[in-house]
Formats: sequence, C-alpha cells, structure tokens
Amino acid sequence: MVALLLALGLVACGAPPEPPPPPVPSPTAPAATTTTTAPPTTTTSAAPPWTVGATTLPRRPDGFGEIRPTPAVLRDRRLPTRDFLPPPADGRYASTVSAVPADVLARSTWQPACPVAVSALRYLTMSFWGFDGKPHTGEMLVGASVAEDVTRVFGQLFAARFPIEEMRVTSPAELDAPPTGDGNNTSAFVCRPVRGQTNWSAHAYGLAIDLNPFCNPYTKGDVVLPELASAYLDRSWVRPGMVEAGDATVRAFAAVGWDWGGAWREPVDRMHFTATGG
Repeated sequence: MVALLLALGLVACGAPPEPPPPPVPSPTAPAATTTTTAPPTTTTSAAPPWTVGATTLPRRPDGFGEIRPTPAVLRDRRLPTRDFLPPPADGRYASTVSAVPADVLARSTWQPACPVAVSALRYLTMSFWGFDGKPHTGEMLVGASVAEDVTRVFGQLFAARFPIEEMRVTSPAELDAPPTGDGNNTSAFVCRPVRGQTNWSAHAYGLAIDLNPFCNPYTKGDVVLPELASAYLDRSWVRPGMVEAGDATVRAFAAVGWDWGGAWREPVDRMHFTATGG
C-alpha cells in the first residue's frame, strides 16, 4: 500500500502535503563547486494563489487519491518558490557535491533496510530558476556514480532557464501522508519500491529523478498522478516547466545516458528520468 501512495518522487504516487521548509543543512564535507554564467532576472511575486497540500483527497479503492479536474489557478501553474537554502547571490549557476550530512540523512527516507548504503549516495545543491523568474538553490540526494552527471544536466537546464518550482529532499512523513494531488517537488532518492511491486525503484538507489511532476504527470489507465494535474495531459498547450520529446531537457539527460519515461507506452511517466531504464 505504501507504494500506491507514492507519486514518482512521491508525486507520481499520490502527492502528499508539502512539509514545512527544512532547516539549512550544515555541510560536513568539502564540496566541489562548478559555475556557469546566466544573467539574473529581477521580478516581483504576488502572494501564492494556491496553498500546496492544504486539501486532502478522498481515496479511491486502489489507494490513490480521487482524480479531479485541475483547479483553474493550477491550469497554467506558476507558483513562487519558497527558499530554504540561500539563493545564488550573483544569479549564476552553482552546484556542490558532498557526502550526505548527518542532518540531511536524518530528514531523508534513508534507513538501514534501503538497498543503497549512505556512502553510495551524494548530497547535491544546485541552482535553478523558479516559476517566479528568480534564481533559487535546491537540494537532492543521488547515487554517487551519477552525481557529476546530474549537476551537469541541471547546469544546462539553468542556462536554458527551464523553470522548476521546488527541489528538496523527500521526508519520511511524505511516504504515508494522505494524497493531495498538487505536489510539484523535483526529487531523486526516495527509498521505496516500484509502484504496485515489491522490487526497489530506481529512486531507491538515487538513480532516477522526477522533474516538475505536476507539469509532467504520470498516466496509466484512468490514473493521473498527481491527481489534480489532468490539465497537463494536453501536451499541445505548451506551458513553462513541461518536458517534451526532443526538447533541451530530454537531450540534456540523454547526453549522460538517461532515459525519459515520457517516451514509454504504458505507463507514460512524463516526469521521470532514469539512469537504469526503469
């Protein structure tokens, strides 16, 4: 049942309520930093028109939340980003790769039964452009073997000004939280099985990333995840944050050997990029 409640990086299995912003992590190991130039943008943002995670959806018999029409304010979703890490001061892309700090591990989904050792994971911080037109800093846990590739890909997304709403480490509470269907967190490592199966997901090894799940929903039969994201099934209406076949996002991941779930026949997993093919 846990697997049914998760929505691809959690969102693809019934997006849970957004937790309060985690504390700024204190690094425990020296971090390698890379930079690429991108000009900053200065904009003003109004109060968010939608509070993510505020309303729980009734559960279907299959355990997912009830699939509902997309609220009008989310049909062209451009919610502002809440900063929990300091944004890049100069508006340029910056990334760090380090061992997983103890405080980050404690608020992650890692536990001894996971199929990957902590030593085989890396903690990343990476700049990204928000839907609010401002540069922000996100965090991610990934497999050590793909850390440098991931920072390179997100550097290319930053240079292309591809917007991302949120990028943070998934918390344990999200694994069993009731579905709200409105999450949009970009994440990688989540210690969970494949949906509806007992074998571990590529996310459980830090070898898969879900990118803007609400803008790039998962579909299988009558299931749409996140459950409020049906408006984004119309891929002819191209909106910010969407991933499309052959676009710069797909090409950037393909250049480091990652596959895109949006090219799958069943299910179609538009948010999902994977280093393992699954």
